[in-house]
Amino acid sequence: MSIATYLQRRGELETYFDRTAVDAWAKLTSDAPVGRIRATVRAGRDEMRKTLLSWLPDNMSGARVLDAGCGTGALSIEAARRGARVVAIDLSPTLVAVARDRIPADIDPSSIDFTSGDMLEPKLGKFDFVVAMDSLIHYEAHDICRVMAGLAARTRHSLLITFAPKTPALAVMHAVGRLFPRGDRAPAIEPVSERKLLRLFTTDIDLNGWKSGRTHRVTSGFYKSQALEMIPQ
Repeated sequence: MSIATYLQRRGELETYFDRTAVDAWAKLTSDAPVGRIRATVRAGRDEMRKTLLSWLPDNMSGARVLDAGCGTGALSIEAARRGARVVAIDLSPTLVAVARDRIPADIDPSSIDFTSGDMLEPKLGKFDFVVAMDSLIHYEAHDICRVMAGLAARTRHSLLITFAPKTPALAVMHAVGRLFPRGDRAPAIEPVSERKLLRLFTTDIDLNGWKSGRTHRVTSGFYKSQALEMIPQ
């Protein structure tokens, strides 16, 4: 992974989600009315979240979970309901504040540590499970691989990620998005071939001892994302 490239993209994402899109993102992840296109994205994200949660144990008492790119905290809350101790981290301090405000009354606030920063920060410690839902879709395949290697070194049981699958439809959407003036668009999603990503994982020395498990693609209008489970061999 190029540190310069990673830091540049991380900075772009922080600026976008903490300033440009924070209001829209907070609305999208609530139950407030949204337009037709955003409704498909909301439905797709809801399905993806349910998929990832279904790959985690029903009883997570005593387990430590990293919600890497927690956004407004929906997945963190569900993991906490299962008894997990959750570290919920996001690049956007504003979204983290929204997530903290959304903790429901039936959740012990101390069960979720909401913080802003880098998911690769070593001081976060070790985890039983790591979930990165749609937080790696803006990185190229090689960078995703290196992020996974960094997370794997601190994970005991499973790594659950999503990536943007490289399909003809998504490639067209990606190309059209690049036609907009740079100041008017989100940081680009980087479509990734599943075959290429798995090949990188199997040849990365820091991912020795890990293998791919379940996979599931969600397509809902403008939302296209693929879940991948990585587990120790």
